[in-house]
Amino acid sequence: MCEEPLQRALTMAVHGAPPKRKEIYKYEAPWPLYSMNWSVRPDKRFRLALGSFVEEYNNKVQVVSLDEDTSEFSAKSTFDHPYPTTKIMWIPDSKGVFPDLLATSGDYLRVWRAGEPETRLECVLNNNKNSDFCAPLTSFDWNEVDPNLIGTSSIDTTCTIWGLETGQVLGRVNLVTGHVKTQLIAHDKEVYDIAFSRAGGGRDMFASVGADGSVRMFDLRHLEHSTIIYEDPQHTPLLRLAWNKQDPNYLATVAMDACEVIILDVRVPCTPVARLNNHRACVNGIAWAPHSSCHICTAGDDHQALIWDIQQMPRAIEDPILAYTAAEGEINQIQWGATQPDWIAICYNKALEILRV
Repeated sequence: MCEEPLQRALTMAVHGAPPKRKEIYKYEAPWPLYSMNWSVRPDKRFRLALGSFVEEYNNKVQVVSLDEDTSEFSAKSTFDHPYPTTKIMWIPDSKGVFPDLLATSGDYLRVWRAGEPETRLECVLNNNKNSDFCAPLTSFDWNEVDPNLIGTSSIDTTCTIWGLETGQVLGRVNLVTGHVKTQLIAHDKEVYDIAFSRAGGGRDMFASVGADGSVRMFDLRHLEHSTIIYEDPQHTPLLRLAWNKQDPNYLATVAMDACEVIILDVRVPCTPVARLNNHRACVNGIAWAPHSSCHICTAGDDHQALIWDIQQMPRAIEDPILAYTAAEGEINQIQWGATQPDWIAICYNKALEILRV
């Protein structure tokens, strides 16, 4: 982890370094924000997608970009979205070889092609073709090793793995389509989150959490059985999970209305290796550092974003190493820039802030 901003400023003052850039940039959206994600394309350094949270059918997604010279955010594209997005994610394409795509989950999984000023819908992926009923999608994950794979989780107890095709070039436009590769009943109740693991090559392993209070792990090559990594003793629903970006043995999860984050080691199932419990209100978000196996950020309703160093595990982790307070609101979303390890983004109320860490 880098020095704290204050230490850095002092170091620069002493050594006569050039004036440093700002430590915090803020953007005010026209509506309350919930979902948010960093773009990973090399030519779009400070680009993020933001989803509105308005309790009605008509919602919005906005693509914003920071101009580092002027220190100002600008909206590059705004488009309509039915219902609030439960998650937004840019295609994990750090080399910029795929089309510039963005996916959103809500009633269905939608894939969009980013453009300025117009972002257009490429496809709507719906595996309930025979029914008027749609089971809302709670979350999804885009496979980093194979960006043609997307996994979705749903309140109908299933997870679905989708195959994407960025098809033939027609008039210099790649058409994007998708099909169901596999659908499985993953939990006894609603599934709330899904995430691919980097283990075993990073393509076939994923985990899910749900309302039955369990973390389950699956392998696309052996779907006849799953492994229960953890079960909440009170069967409290588990809302989020996140894999360590550097060490696929570790993952973090958070239970509904819980003030703590549980760290699990898949080699020692069912027993948390650490509990991060300095939050004074329920935790809403967890994000592992992209560049370090021992740093994780958590954020919650106590307005705080906390960064923890967990390398002392299995010794108890008493206190975070960095804390940031968003004075004006409960933090409902946190994302650590995959290609920007010095920056964390948070959302609260109508505000997006990116913080240098």
